[in-house]
Formats: sequence, structure tokens, C-alpha cells
Amino acid sequence: MDRKISKETKDRELRKRIGKYAAAAIILCAAIAATIYFQQESVEEEKLEFYTVDRGDIEISALANGTVVPIFEQIINSPINSRIIEVYCQQGSEVNTGTPIMKLDLQSTESEYRKLLDEEKMRRYQLEQLKANNETSLGDMAMKIEVGRMRLAQLEAEYMNERYLDSIGSGTTEKVRRAELAYRTGKLELEQYRKQYGNAIQTKNADLKIKELEYGIFKRNLSLMERTLDDAQIKAPAKGILTFVNNQIGGQVTSGSHIATISDLGSFMADATITDTYAAQIKPGGKVNILIGGNFTGGTINSVNPLSKNGLISFTVMLDNPKEQCLRSGLECTVHVILSRAENVLRIKYCPFYVGEGDYNLYVKTGDGKLELRKVSLGNSGAGHIEVFGGLDAGEEIVVSDMARFNGEKSIRLKN
Repeated sequence: MDRKISKETKDRELRKRIGKYAAAAIILCAAIAATIYFQQESVEEEKLEFYTVDRGDIEISALANGTVVPIFEQIINSPINSRIIEVYCQQGSEVNTGTPIMKLDLQSTESEYRKLLDEEKMRRYQLEQLKANNETSLGDMAMKIEVGRMRLAQLEAEYMNERYLDSIGSGTTEKVRRAELAYRTGKLELEQYRKQYGNAIQTKNADLKIKELEYGIFKRNLSLMERTLDDAQIKAPAKGILTFVNNQIGGQVTSGSHIATISDLGSFMADATITDTYAAQIKPGGKVNILIGGNFTGGTINSVNPLSKNGLISFTVMLDNPKEQCLRSGLECTVHVILSRAENVLRIKYCPFYVGEGDYNLYVKTGDGKLELRKVSLGNSGAGHIEVFGGLDAGEEIVVSDMARFNGEKSIRLKN
């Protein structure tokens, strides 16, 4: 006969089955958790750069794009229309004052200069001839006045003599009238000579001044041509490095075209542009901080061009240390123009991802060894720090390294 199974035995078997199922479920959950854990994105903590959110002061600044340029840079332009015959120095050469750089074809210019020299001689001879003619003409008139004065004296004496003879009865009234008329006529003629002489002096002096002025203008033009001819012997105007030279031998150059540039690569400044919305705040003497190659250096606004071009204004900055070893001509830099100061605010380190006030997704270190992607509101910035408006608390650590490779993963596991 079949024996009846007791209730205790049934309960014991049930508990065994439940235990097996529970163990299997636990193992399955652990396996799933392990799979999730090991499949989760991870990163070695020591390879990341963190910054602890803190409180402090920020010099609020506006961002401008800048380029490092030599303080001294002289552009050499061709003084004439010509062509390049020879080039003596190549780009990168160090030159001293007066070092020949290139030779231009001066044949036509020299020919024109010699022609002007001949014309200068002709004009000088003409001026000397005019002076001689004036002296002769005025001398003749002066002599004519002297003859007229002597003749008038004679006529006066004859007139006085006729009057005397008439008074003693030896003369006649008719003779007295003729002598008086001759005297008055001679007097008028002498006065006319003197006026003609005075007018002639003024006229000839004016003509002479005009000719002297024309000659002076021509001499200045000749000197300008001589200087142009001298400038066409292209030489270094100062000591420096030849950072550009047109070395196209035989190539045509026009008057005013750029043919060479000499720079002093020992001292530098910065050329910068910024949106014209800051035009009223960008003034000479304003302080700036410049980020060059990951390092900040101070500077002062030297000059401002107030004319807006494509929505930008330009200005120059004199660096506090223009001879720093890291400076190179053409280096791009970020210029922080200091506008105001914010005190005792939440802040983080200035990071390359920052492009202005707004919301950013940043990774924040959590207490369980993970990085959590969090939406953070950032405000104004200064050299070295960015103001935090929301999303972070003092003491929290954020990743300031480049995390673009994680494509916005919500959570990242930290590996020791």
C-alpha cells in the first residue's frame, strides 16, 4: 500500500525547491549586475583632470581673438614701377641697417632723373638770365630818371633866369612863359619816370619771385626723384629679421606694392578683434589677460580702431613681458578684456570648452566612484575662472579634461 506523505515532508521539499530557485535568481541577478557593471563606460581616474568648485573673486572679462605680432615691423614698398633684377637676402635672413635686400631695374628711372637734372640747369640759367635782365632794365630806368632830374634842374635854372631878366627889363614875357612850360613839362616827365620805375620794380620782383618759386618746386621734385632713386636701391631700414621678401626675379612690381618686411622677433605685442558691442568699453589703458599656449600673461590696451568691420573692432595690446620665450609671431591667443569684478561667487577653472554664458553638460564626480553627467549653468568668465550660476555646489569636483569621446554618456565608472 502507498504510504501517506506527511505535511512536514511536503513543507521540507517545498522549501528545498524554493531555495534552489532563489539561489538561481540571485546568481542570475548577480550575473546581470556584473555584466552591466563591466559593460558600463569606464575611465582611469588618474588620467583625468579635476577641479573642485570653490568660492572666490573673478575679474569679469570679454573675450577677443588675438594674434601675436612683433612690436617693430616695417613693411618695405616698391617706390617705383619696375622689375626685380636681383635678390640678395632670403626670407628668414638677419639684416642690419643698410643691408642690401634686392636690386630693381632703374634704367628708365635713372634716365628720367638725368633728364630732370638737365632741366634743372636750364631753369637755373633762365632764373639767372631773368635777374640780369631785370638789373639791366631797372638800371636803364634809374639812369633815365637821373638824366631827367639833371635836365629838370637845367630847365628850372633857365626859367629862373628868364624871370630875372624879365624883372630887369632885359627879357620878354613870352620867353618866361616858354621857360616855365618847359620846366613844368620836365617836372611831369621826371615824376612819370619815377612812377614807371617804382612799378617796374614791383612787377619785376613779382616775376622773379614766381620764377624762384617755380624753381624751388622743381628742385623739391628733383630731390624727391633723387630720394626715390635712392629708395629704389632696396636696403634694410633697420636691424631685424626678413620675414618676407618678394624673390621673383624678373617679376614686375608696381609703385607702392609690398616687396619685403623686416621684423624685430625679440619683442612682441598682440593684435586683437572683438565684437563691436563692447566698443564703448574698449579703451586705451584698459587691462587684459592673454591666454597663450595654455599660460596667462598680462597686458594693457595700447590703441583702438573705433571703425567697425564685419561687426568687429580691432585694438592692440602691449604685453607686460614682451620678451617671453614662449612668444612667436603669428601665434593665436585669447584676449580677456577686463570689464568688472565679481566677488565671492561660485567658480570653476577656465576650460577650453567655454564659449560664453549658457548651459553646459559637465561630468561631476559622485561619492560612489562614478562620473555623473549634469547640466550646469555658467555665467561670465575671467582669466582663469568661470562663474557658476547653477547646477554645482562648492566642494564638488568636475572634470575639466576633454570628455567628448564618451558622447554624452550619462554615467561613467572611475577605475583606480
